[in-house]
Amino acid sequence: MHYSFSLSLTVPLLILISLHSIPHVSTNQHQNKQPPPNKKNLQPNSMDPSELETLFKIMETMSSDQTWRASYPNPCKPGSSWVGIECKPGIDNNHFLHVTRLDFGTPPNPTCKNTSTFPYQIFHLPYLQSIFFIQCFTHSKTTISLPQNRLFSSSLQQLSLRSNPALTGSIPYQISSLNSLQILTLSQNRLIGKIPAEISRLISLIHLDLSYNLLTGTLPSQLGSLTHLVGLDLSYNSLTGSIPNTIGQLGLLQKLDLSSNLLTGTIPNSIVGLNSLVFVALSNNRLRGNFPKELGKLQGLQYFIMDDNPMFTSLPLEFGQLQKLQELRLANSGFSGTIPQTLGLLTNLSTLSLQNNRLTGEIPVSFGNLSHIYHLNLSRNSLEGLVPFNSNFLKRLGKNLDLSGNPGLCLNNYPSEANAVVSVGVNNICGNNSKIKPINKKSEAPPSIGLTSSSFFLFIALVVFTLHHHQIFFSV
Repeated sequence: MHYSFSLSLTVPLLILISLHSIPHVSTNQHQNKQPPPNKKNLQPNSMDPSELETLFKIMETMSSDQTWRASYPNPCKPGSSWVGIECKPGIDNNHFLHVTRLDFGTPPNPTCKNTSTFPYQIFHLPYLQSIFFIQCFTHSKTTISLPQNRLFSSSLQQLSLRSNPALTGSIPYQISSLNSLQILTLSQNRLIGKIPAEISRLISLIHLDLSYNLLTGTLPSQLGSLTHLVGLDLSYNSLTGSIPNTIGQLGLLQKLDLSSNLLTGTIPNSIVGLNSLVFVALSNNRLRGNFPKELGKLQGLQYFIMDDNPMFTSLPLEFGQLQKLQELRLANSGFSGTIPQTLGLLTNLSTLSLQNNRLTGEIPVSFGNLSHIYHLNLSRNSLEGLVPFNSNFLKRLGKNLDLSGNPGLCLNNYPSEANAVVSVGVNNICGNNSKIKPINKKSEAPPSIGLTSSSFFLFIALVVFTLHHHQIFFSV
Protein backbone atom coordinates (compact mmCIF):
# COMPACT_ATOMS: atom_id res chain seq x y z
CA MET A 1 0.00 0.00 0.00
CA HIS A 2 0.98 3.65 -0.39
CA TYR A 3 1.41 4.23 3.37
CA SER A 4 3.67 1.15 3.88
CA PHE A 5 5.86 2.17 0.94
CA SER A 6 6.32 5.65 2.34
CA LEU A 7 7.23 4.41 5.79
CA SER A 8 9.65 1.85 4.46
CA LEU A 9 11.61 4.60 2.66
CA THR A 10 11.28 7.31 5.29
CA VAL A 11 12.67 5.44 8.34
CA PRO A 12 16.08 4.51 6.80
CA LEU A 13 16.46 8.04 5.44
CA LEU A 14 15.80 9.59 8.87
CA ILE A 15 18.36 7.29 10.48
CA LEU A 16 21.01 8.22 7.90
CA ILE A 17 20.31 11.94 8.26
CA SER A 18 20.44 11.69 12.06
CA LEU A 19 23.77 9.89 12.03
CA HIS A 20 25.21 12.38 9.60
CA SER A 21 24.04 15.38 11.60
CA ILE A 22 25.71 14.30 14.90
CA PRO A 23 29.11 12.97 13.79
CA HIS A 24 30.84 13.90 17.11
CA VAL A 25 28.79 11.57 19.29
CA SER A 26 30.97 8.63 20.20
CA THR A 27 29.85 5.14 21.01
CA ASN A 28 32.74 4.72 23.43
CA GLN A 29 31.39 3.54 26.79
CA HIS A 30 33.87 5.69 28.76
CA GLN A 31 32.48 8.83 27.18
CA ASN A 32 28.90 8.01 28.13
CA LYS A 33 29.55 8.90 31.79
CA GLN A 34 27.42 11.68 33.34
CA PRO A 35 29.13 15.10 33.43
CA PRO A 36 30.21 16.38 36.85
CA PRO A 37 27.50 18.34 38.71
CA ASN A 38 27.35 22.07 38.08
CA LYS A 39 28.53 23.98 41.13
CA LYS A 40 25.71 26.42 40.60
CA ASN A 41 23.21 23.66 41.32
CA LEU A 42 24.72 22.77 44.68
CA GLN A 43 22.55 23.80 47.63
CA PRO A 44 24.56 25.71 50.25
CA ASN A 45 24.30 24.43 53.82
CA SER A 46 26.93 26.35 55.75
CA MET A 47 27.83 29.92 56.70
CA ASP A 48 30.83 32.08 56.10
CA PRO A 49 33.03 31.61 59.21
CA SER A 50 33.40 35.34 59.95
CA GLU A 51 29.64 35.90 59.62
CA LEU A 52 28.99 32.90 61.86
CA GLU A 53 31.31 34.31 64.54
CA THR A 54 29.52 37.68 64.40
CA LEU A 55 26.17 35.95 64.79
CA PHE A 56 27.31 34.02 67.86
CA LYS A 57 28.61 37.20 69.49
CA ILE A 58 25.22 38.84 68.98
CA MET A 59 23.37 35.84 70.39
CA GLU A 60 25.61 35.59 73.45
CA THR A 61 25.18 39.31 74.13
CA MET A 62 21.41 39.22 73.82
CA SER A 63 20.10 35.90 75.10
CA SER A 64 20.92 33.13 77.53
CA ASP A 65 18.14 30.84 76.37
CA GLN A 66 20.68 28.45 74.85
CA THR A 67 24.37 27.75 74.68
CA TRP A 68 24.19 28.94 71.10
CA ARG A 69 27.54 27.67 69.81
CA ALA A 70 27.02 24.17 71.19
CA SER A 71 23.30 23.84 70.45
CA TYR A 72 23.38 25.34 66.95
CA PRO A 73 26.86 24.97 65.44
CA ASN A 74 25.47 25.55 61.96
CA PRO A 75 22.39 27.76 62.55
CA CYS A 76 21.59 28.41 58.90
CA LYS A 77 21.57 24.75 57.92
CA PRO A 78 18.00 23.61 57.18
CA GLY A 79 16.58 21.67 60.11
CA SER A 80 19.15 22.91 62.62
CA SER A 81 18.15 26.56 63.12
CA TRP A 82 16.16 28.22 65.91
CA VAL A 83 12.90 30.14 65.72
CA GLY A 84 13.71 33.77 65.09
CA ILE A 85 16.40 33.40 62.45
CA GLU A 86 16.07 33.30 58.69
CA CYS A 87 18.79 32.58 56.17
CA LYS A 88 19.06 32.74 52.40
CA PRO A 89 21.73 31.98 49.83
CA GLY A 90 23.84 34.88 48.71
CA ILE A 91 23.29 36.39 45.29
CA ASP A 92 26.93 36.57 44.18
CA ASN A 93 28.35 33.66 46.13
CA ASN A 94 26.15 30.60 46.32
CA HIS A 95 28.53 28.60 48.49
CA PHE A 96 27.22 30.06 51.75
CA LEU A 97 23.94 30.76 53.51
CA HIS A 98 23.56 34.22 55.05
CA VAL A 99 21.49 35.57 57.93
CA THR A 100 18.70 37.78 56.54
CA ARG A 101 16.42 38.19 59.58
CA LEU A 102 16.72 38.13 63.39
CA ASP A 103 13.92 38.40 65.97
CA PHE A 104 14.42 38.95 69.70
CA GLY A 105 12.27 39.48 72.74
CA THR A 106 8.94 37.70 72.51
CA PRO A 107 8.47 33.90 72.52
CA PRO A 108 8.91 31.72 70.60
CA ASN A 109 11.79 33.97 69.52
CA PRO A 110 14.88 34.15 71.78
CA THR A 111 14.20 36.23 74.90
CA CYS A 112 16.60 38.91 76.06
CA LYS A 113 18.78 38.95 79.16
CA ASN A 114 18.30 41.65 81.77
CA THR A 115 21.84 42.79 81.02
CA SER A 116 21.41 42.91 77.26
CA THR A 117 22.44 46.08 75.46
CA PHE A 118 22.03 47.18 71.87
CA PRO A 119 24.34 44.99 69.73
CA TYR A 120 26.03 47.21 67.14
CA GLN A 121 27.38 44.02 65.55
CA ILE A 122 24.09 43.59 63.71
CA PHE A 123 25.39 46.14 61.20
CA HIS A 124 28.29 43.78 60.46
CA LEU A 125 25.96 41.14 59.03
CA PRO A 126 26.20 42.09 55.35
CA TYR A 127 23.04 40.31 54.19
CA LEU A 128 20.76 41.19 57.11
CA GLN A 129 17.46 42.61 55.84
CA SER A 130 15.22 42.68 58.96
CA ILE A 131 15.95 42.99 62.68
CA PHE A 132 13.41 43.11 65.54
CA PHE A 133 14.00 43.94 69.22
CA ILE A 134 10.66 43.83 71.10
CA GLN A 135 10.63 44.14 74.91
CA CYS A 136 14.34 43.45 74.97
CA PHE A 137 16.08 46.33 76.71
CA THR A 138 14.15 46.52 79.96
CA HIS A 139 16.73 46.84 82.75
CA SER A 140 20.18 47.98 81.65
CA LYS A 141 20.19 51.39 80.00
CA THR A 142 21.43 51.33 76.44
CA THR A 143 21.47 53.49 73.33
CA ILE A 144 21.26 52.93 69.60
CA SER A 145 24.88 52.74 68.51
CA LEU A 146 26.23 52.44 65.00
CA PRO A 147 29.83 51.72 63.96
CA GLN A 148 31.82 54.84 63.25
CA ASN A 149 33.45 53.26 60.23
CA ARG A 150 31.66 52.33 57.01
CA LEU A 151 28.54 50.25 57.60
CA PHE A 152 28.51 46.81 56.09
CA SER A 153 24.78 46.21 56.39
CA SER A 154 23.67 48.27 53.42
CA SER A 155 21.01 45.62 52.72
CA LEU A 156 19.02 46.35 55.94
CA GLN A 157 15.40 47.10 55.00
CA GLN A 158 13.59 46.93 58.35
CA LEU A 159 14.80 48.08 61.77
CA SER A 160 12.28 47.69 64.58
CA LEU A 161 12.92 48.53 68.25
CA ARG A 162 9.63 48.54 70.15
CA SER A 163 8.64 48.55 73.84
CA ASN A 164 12.14 48.90 75.29
CA PRO A 165 11.92 51.07 78.45
CA ALA A 166 15.70 51.05 78.96
CA LEU A 167 16.49 52.24 75.43
CA THR A 168 17.44 55.88 75.88
CA GLY A 169 19.54 58.54 74.22
CA SER A 170 18.95 60.28 70.92
CA ILE A 171 18.37 58.91 67.44
CA PRO A 172 21.87 58.93 65.89
CA TYR A 173 22.17 60.89 62.66
CA GLN A 174 24.34 58.05 61.28
CA ILE A 175 21.14 56.05 60.86
CA SER A 176 20.82 57.85 57.53
CA SER A 177 23.62 55.61 56.24
CA LEU A 178 21.19 52.69 56.10
CA ASN A 179 20.17 53.72 52.62
CA SER A 180 18.12 50.58 51.88
CA LEU A 181 15.88 51.06 54.91
CA GLN A 182 12.15 50.90 54.14
CA ILE A 183 10.64 50.47 57.62
CA LEU A 184 12.00 52.27 60.70
CA THR A 185 10.09 51.62 63.94
CA LEU A 186 11.47 53.10 67.15
CA SER A 187 8.24 53.27 69.18
CA GLN A 188 7.50 52.89 72.92
CA ASN A 189 11.05 53.51 74.06
CA ARG A 190 12.57 56.43 76.02
CA LEU A 191 14.39 58.17 73.20
CA ILE A 192 15.12 61.86 73.73
CA GLY A 193 16.32 64.83 71.70
CA LYS A 194 15.36 66.06 68.28
CA ILE A 195 14.40 64.11 65.19
CA PRO A 196 17.61 64.29 63.12
CA ALA A 197 17.14 66.11 59.82
CA GLU A 198 19.47 63.53 58.24
CA ILE A 199 16.64 61.01 58.48
CA SER A 200 15.34 62.61 55.29
CA ARG A 201 18.16 60.85 53.39
CA LEU A 202 16.36 57.54 53.84
CA ILE A 203 14.62 58.06 50.51
CA SER A 204 13.41 54.44 50.33
CA LEU A 205 11.52 54.76 53.61
CA ILE A 206 7.88 53.62 53.50
CA HIS A 207 6.98 53.60 57.22
CA LEU A 208 8.42 55.85 59.93
CA ASP A 209 7.19 55.30 63.49
CA LEU A 210 8.81 57.25 66.34
CA SER A 211 5.73 57.27 68.58
CA TYR A 212 5.63 57.03 72.39
CA ASN A 213 9.04 58.48 73.16
CA LEU A 214 10.35 61.68 74.77
CA LEU A 215 11.35 63.47 71.58
CA THR A 216 11.46 67.26 71.56
CA GLY A 217 12.07 70.03 69.08
CA THR A 218 10.24 70.82 65.87
CA LEU A 219 9.20 68.65 62.96
CA PRO A 220 12.03 68.79 60.41
CA SER A 221 10.87 70.38 57.17
CA GLN A 222 13.15 67.88 55.42
CA LEU A 223 10.59 65.15 56.12
CA GLY A 224 8.98 66.29 52.87
CA SER A 225 11.84 64.55 51.04
CA LEU A 226 10.52 61.13 52.06
CA THR A 227 8.26 60.95 49.03
CA HIS A 228 7.75 57.17 49.27
CA LEU A 229 6.37 57.42 52.80
CA VAL A 230 3.03 55.66 53.36
CA GLY A 231 2.86 55.84 57.16
CA LEU A 232 4.15 58.60 59.47
CA ASP A 233 3.56 58.25 63.23
CA LEU A 234 5.18 60.77 65.58
CA SER A 235 2.46 60.65 68.24
CA TYR A 236 2.94 60.81 72.01
CA ASN A 237 6.11 62.88 72.16
CA SER A 238 6.76 66.51 73.14
CA LEU A 239 7.26 67.96 69.67
CA THR A 240 6.70 71.70 69.33
CA GLY A 241 6.25 74.26 66.59
CA SER A 242 3.96 74.08 63.60
CA ILE A 243 3.28 71.34 61.07
CA PRO A 244 5.59 72.15 58.14
CA ASN A 245 4.09 72.91 54.73
CA THR A 246 6.43 70.32 53.24
CA ILE A 247 4.10 67.65 54.65
CA GLY A 248 2.11 68.22 51.45
CA GLN A 249 4.94 66.68 49.40
CA LEU A 250 4.23 63.20 50.79
CA GLY A 251 1.91 62.25 47.96
CA LEU A 252 1.72 58.54 48.89
CA LEU A 253 0.98 59.13 52.58
CA GLN A 254 -1.99 57.14 53.92
CA LYS A 255 -1.52 57.50 57.69
CA LEU A 256 -0.55 60.71 59.50
CA ASP A 257 -0.51 60.59 63.30
CA LEU A 258 0.85 63.64 65.14
CA SER A 259 -1.44 63.37 68.15
CA SER A 260 -0.44 64.06 71.76
CA ASN A 261 2.35 66.56 71.16
CA LEU A 262 2.67 70.31 71.75
CA LEU A 263 2.15 71.41 68.15
CA THR A 264 0.85 74.91 67.51
CA GLY A 265 -0.41 76.94 64.56
CA THR A 266 -2.95 75.82 61.99
CA ILE A 267 -3.31 72.78 59.79
CA PRO A 268 -1.28 73.65 56.67
CA ASN A 269 -3.25 74.09 53.46
CA SER A 270 -0.79 71.80 51.69
CA ILE A 271 -2.37 68.81 53.44
CA VAL A 272 -5.27 68.85 50.95
CA GLY A 273 -2.85 67.61 48.28
CA LEU A 274 -2.40 64.29 50.06
CA ASN A 275 -4.89 62.39 47.94
CA SER A 276 -3.99 59.01 49.44
CA LEU A 277 -4.72 59.98 53.06
CA VAL A 278 -6.94 57.49 54.90
CA PHE A 279 -6.13 58.24 58.55
CA VAL A 280 -5.36 61.60 60.20
CA ALA A 281 -4.90 62.03 63.98
CA LEU A 282 -4.02 65.46 65.38
CA SER A 283 -5.68 65.28 68.80
CA ASN A 284 -4.29 66.65 72.04
CA ASN A 285 -2.14 69.43 70.61
CA ARG A 286 -2.39 73.22 70.65
CA LEU A 287 -3.61 73.67 67.10
CA ARG A 288 -6.09 76.43 66.44
CA GLY A 289 -7.81 78.43 63.73
CA ASN A 290 -9.61 77.51 60.55
CA PHE A 291 -9.43 74.27 58.63
CA PRO A 292 -7.91 74.22 55.13
CA LYS A 293 -10.37 75.68 52.64
CA GLU A 294 -10.28 72.73 50.25
CA LEU A 295 -10.56 70.02 52.89
CA GLY A 296 -13.14 68.27 50.72
CA LYS A 297 -10.39 67.16 48.32
CA LEU A 298 -9.36 64.41 50.73
CA GLN A 299 -11.78 61.97 49.14
CA GLY A 300 -10.04 58.87 50.49
CA LEU A 301 -10.15 60.01 54.12
CA GLN A 302 -11.86 57.55 56.48
CA TYR A 303 -10.68 58.66 59.93
CA PHE A 304 -10.24 62.26 61.12
CA ILE A 305 -9.41 62.49 64.81
CA MET A 306 -8.78 65.95 66.25
CA ASP A 307 -10.06 66.08 69.83
CA ASP A 308 -8.60 68.41 72.44
CA ASN A 309 -7.28 71.37 70.47
CA PRO A 310 -8.14 75.06 71.12
CA MET A 311 -9.58 75.53 67.64
CA PHE A 312 -12.24 78.14 68.58
CA THR A 313 -13.77 78.23 65.12
CA SER A 314 -16.85 76.87 63.37
CA LEU A 315 -17.25 73.45 61.80
CA PRO A 316 -16.64 73.63 58.04
CA LEU A 317 -19.27 72.54 55.55
CA GLU A 318 -16.55 70.69 53.62
CA PHE A 319 -16.65 67.78 56.07
CA GLY A 320 -19.85 66.74 54.32
CA GLN A 321 -17.88 66.12 51.11
CA LEU A 322 -15.75 63.37 52.67
CA GLN A 323 -18.01 60.54 51.60
CA LYS A 324 -15.74 57.73 52.86
CA LEU A 325 -15.44 59.17 56.36
CA GLN A 326 -16.14 56.59 59.07
CA GLU A 327 -14.94 58.37 62.21
CA LEU A 328 -15.01 62.10 62.95
CA ARG A 329 -13.83 63.12 66.40
CA LEU A 330 -13.74 66.84 67.23
CA ALA A 331 -14.51 66.89 70.96
CA ASN A 332 -13.33 69.46 73.49
CA SER A 333 -12.00 71.96 70.97
CA GLY A 334 -14.06 75.11 71.43
CA PHE A 335 -16.06 74.76 68.22
CA SER A 336 -18.96 77.20 68.01
CA GLY A 337 -21.90 77.88 65.73
CA THR A 338 -24.32 75.30 64.42
CA ILE A 339 -23.70 71.73 63.36
CA PRO A 340 -23.55 71.68 59.53
CA GLN A 341 -26.45 69.89 57.88
CA THR A 342 -23.89 68.43 55.44
CA LEU A 343 -22.65 66.02 58.11
CA GLY A 344 -25.87 64.11 57.55
CA LEU A 345 -24.58 63.21 54.07
CA LEU A 346 -21.81 61.03 55.51
CA THR A 347 -23.62 57.73 55.04
CA ASN A 348 -20.54 55.66 56.01
CA LEU A 349 -20.09 57.46 59.32
CA SER A 350 -19.96 55.14 62.34
CA THR A 351 -18.59 57.50 65.00
CA LEU A 352 -19.26 61.21 65.50
CA SER A 353 -17.89 62.89 68.63
CA LEU A 354 -18.65 66.60 69.09
CA GLN A 355 -18.99 66.71 72.88
CA ASN A 356 -17.81 69.50 75.14
CA ASN A 357 -17.83 72.31 72.58
CA ARG A 358 -19.89 75.49 72.21
CA LEU A 359 -22.26 74.32 69.51
CA THR A 360 -25.68 75.93 69.29
CA GLY A 361 -28.88 75.46 67.32
CA GLU A 362 -30.70 72.24 66.58
CA ILE A 363 -29.47 68.74 65.84
CA PRO A 364 -29.65 68.36 62.03
CA VAL A 365 -32.66 66.34 60.94
CA SER A 366 -30.42 64.60 58.42
CA PHE A 367 -28.62 62.81 61.29
CA GLY A 368 -31.56 60.44 61.45
CA ASN A 369 -30.45 59.08 58.05
CA LEU A 370 -27.02 58.00 59.28
CA SER A 371 -27.69 54.30 58.88
CA HIS A 372 -24.17 53.18 59.89
CA ILE A 373 -23.79 55.41 62.93
CA TYR A 374 -22.85 53.43 66.03
CA HIS A 375 -21.49 56.08 68.39
CA LEU A 376 -22.92 59.61 68.57
CA ASN A 377 -21.87 62.02 71.31
CA LEU A 378 -23.22 65.57 71.24
CA SER A 379 -23.16 66.11 75.00
CA ARG A 380 -22.14 69.27 76.87
CA ASN A 381 -22.98 71.83 74.21
CA SER A 382 -25.76 74.42 73.96
CA LEU A 383 -28.00 72.56 71.53
CA GLU A 384 -31.75 73.12 71.65
CA GLY A 385 -35.00 72.11 70.03
CA LEU A 386 -36.50 68.79 69.06
CA VAL A 387 -34.37 65.65 69.06
CA PRO A 388 -34.94 64.39 65.48
CA PHE A 389 -34.51 60.67 66.16
CA ASN A 390 -37.24 58.05 66.02
CA SER A 391 -37.51 55.13 68.40
CA ASN A 392 -35.69 52.71 66.04
CA PHE A 393 -32.69 55.04 65.85
CA LEU A 394 -32.64 55.42 69.64
CA LYS A 395 -32.86 51.67 70.24
CA ARG A 396 -30.07 50.97 67.72
CA LEU A 397 -27.61 53.30 69.42
CA GLY A 398 -28.71 52.71 73.00
CA LYS A 399 -26.00 53.77 75.43
CA ASN A 400 -23.76 54.84 72.54
CA LEU A 401 -25.92 57.95 72.16
CA ASP A 402 -25.14 60.79 74.57
CA LEU A 403 -27.10 64.07 74.38
CA SER A 404 -26.67 65.10 78.02
CA GLY A 405 -25.67 68.58 79.06
CA ASN A 406 -27.91 70.30 76.50
CA PRO A 407 -30.75 71.73 78.63
CA GLY A 408 -32.53 73.17 75.60
CA LEU A 409 -33.11 69.79 73.93
CA CYS A 410 -36.51 68.15 74.05
CA LEU A 411 -38.33 65.28 72.39
CA ASN A 412 -41.74 64.46 71.06
CA ASN A 413 -44.45 63.64 73.57
CA TYR A 414 -44.39 59.91 72.77
CA PRO A 415 -43.81 57.51 75.67
CA SER A 416 -41.60 55.14 73.62
CA GLU A 417 -39.26 57.93 72.62
CA ALA A 418 -39.43 59.62 76.01
CA ASN A 419 -38.29 56.51 77.85
CA ALA A 420 -35.43 56.02 75.41
CA VAL A 421 -34.21 59.60 75.42
CA VAL A 422 -34.28 60.02 79.19
CA SER A 423 -31.55 57.33 79.36
CA VAL A 424 -29.23 59.42 77.17
CA GLY A 425 -29.60 62.66 79.05
CA VAL A 426 -32.61 64.56 77.65
CA ASN A 427 -35.03 65.47 80.40
CA ASN A 428 -37.61 67.53 78.54
CA ILE A 429 -40.48 66.96 76.18
CA CYS A 430 -41.66 69.45 73.58
CA GLY A 431 -45.18 70.51 74.52
CA ASN A 432 -47.77 72.50 72.59
CA ASN A 433 -46.58 75.78 71.12
CA SER A 434 -43.00 74.47 71.48
CA LYS A 435 -43.08 74.89 75.24
CA ILE A 436 -40.59 72.65 77.00
CA LYS A 437 -41.92 70.55 79.86
CA PRO A 438 -39.89 68.37 82.23
CA ILE A 439 -40.23 64.62 81.96
CA ASN A 440 -41.16 62.65 85.06
CA LYS A 441 -38.36 60.13 85.34
CA LYS A 442 -40.43 57.71 87.45
CA SER A 443 -43.12 55.74 85.74
CA GLU A 444 -45.40 55.73 88.79
CA ALA A 445 -47.58 58.70 89.71
CA PRO A 446 -46.42 60.97 92.53
CA PRO A 447 -48.06 60.59 95.97
CA SER A 448 -51.56 62.07 96.07
CA ILE A 449 -54.57 62.14 98.32
CA GLY A 450 -56.74 61.32 95.33
CA LEU A 451 -57.91 57.75 94.74
CA THR A 452 -57.87 55.80 91.53
CA SER A 453 -60.96 53.87 90.45
CA SER A 454 -59.55 50.53 91.53
CA SER A 455 -58.50 51.79 94.95
CA PHE A 456 -61.91 53.56 95.34
CA PHE A 457 -63.86 50.32 94.86
CA LEU A 458 -61.49 48.56 97.26
CA PHE A 459 -62.13 51.28 99.81
CA ILE A 460 -65.97 50.97 99.45
CA ALA A 461 -65.75 47.20 99.82
CA LEU A 462 -63.70 47.59 102.96
CA VAL A 463 -66.23 50.08 104.42
CA VAL A 464 -69.20 47.79 103.67
CA PHE A 465 -67.38 44.88 105.21
CA THR A 466 -66.56 46.86 108.33
CA LEU A 467 -70.13 48.08 108.79
CA HIS A 468 -71.48 44.60 108.28
CA HIS A 469 -69.02 43.26 110.82
CA HIS A 470 -70.01 45.87 113.38
CA GLN A 471 -73.70 45.13 112.78
CA ILE A 472 -73.13 41.49 113.57
CA PHE A 473 -71.09 42.43 116.61
CA PHE A 474 -73.77 44.72 118.07
CA SER A 475 -76.53 42.25 117.36
CA VAL A 476 -74.69 39.73 119.42
